[in-house]
Amino acid sequence: MYWKYAIKRILMGIFIYVIIIFIYSFLFNTVMEETLNGQIIEQVNGEMIKISQVGTDPDYLLEYRERRIRELRDIYHLDDPLLSRVFWRAIDTLTFNYGRSTIMRSFKGETDVIKIVLERIPNTLMLFTTSIILDILIGVWLGIKKAQRAGKFLDKSTSIITMTVYGLPSWWFGMVMIMIFAFMIPIFPSGGISSVPPPETFFAKLVDLLYHMALPVITLVFIGFWGRAYLTRNIVLGNLQEDFIMSARARGIPERSVLYGHALRTSAPPILTMSLLSLLASFSGALVFEGIFSWPGMGNLYWAAVQQNDIPVLLGNLSITTLIYISGIVLLDLIYGFLDPRIKVGGKA
Repeated sequence: MYWKYAIKRILMGIFIYVIIIFIYSFLFNTVMEETLNGQIIEQVNGEMIKISQVGTDPDYLLEYRERRIRELRDIYHLDDPLLSRVFWRAIDTLTFNYGRSTIMRSFKGETDVIKIVLERIPNTLMLFTTSIILDILIGVWLGIKKAQRAGKFLDKSTSIITMTVYGLPSWWFGMVMIMIFAFMIPIFPSGGISSVPPPETFFAKLVDLLYHMALPVITLVFIGFWGRAYLTRNIVLGNLQEDFIMSARARGIPERSVLYGHALRTSAPPILTMSLLSLLASFSGALVFEGIFSWPGMGNLYWAAVQQNDIPVLLGNLSITTLIYISGIVLLDLIYGFLDPRIKVGGKA
């Protein structure tokens, strides 16, 4: 039954996520402990400065310092055996308790890692999800048209363009687009998410955001939809040769109904897989691409965390991106099992 299949996939996704988090915790354990030790010393020194301002005895301060460091080390399990430390580090990560950053700050100046990461996700979603949706719509539409006119001028000309464009790196093409449309023909800004100073009214802010999004979105869509169209064309064209399509045409069903009602529905699972995987990949942002356009998203955050060696932010970024990606894969499996009756559900055909 389908519900058994769904539960099995969800549990498998949870299990894989937990295993990956334990691997992250093991790999980052040493540097995370060094970071925590530094934060403990910093916190205790700050507390001692406050206590010393009221004229406390120096011996008491030393005793307080040692006792307070032991307490905090016990809280963070820093004196436990290695496996225990890795386990508690993984538990903290699984419960979204990433701690405080060492260097980086949120837009509001906060050091909580979860707040630093969460404020970047909407920026990445706005840019890459918009681009992927437009990419999917244009690519699937063009792919269907290519399949309809296989071997004709539209198919051949767009295939040549696909072979030319598909291999271009997005970051290189982005630099070319910035050079042309931001400097040679200054139509769009060269980067950033808003003007300086930012507009005051909501409508003006929205227009300014769309204006800054335009160039990176155009770049991503132009790079992506050609390859998607070519893959869609091959999938649909393969299904158009099937016997059930020939039978539908022989019964006098209109070509449009044959294409969209029969061929496209059968082609939907692989096209859906390709599209959803692209959408999931967009959640992590593009490290170099966001850097080129100075876009404050997840990719830019990851690069900044690596440069500044801010391990808590790096771990938080990786774990949330992994969670989103695995959740999407599970969702894809569930949708796939619902759409395609050829998939075995619950162990039965």
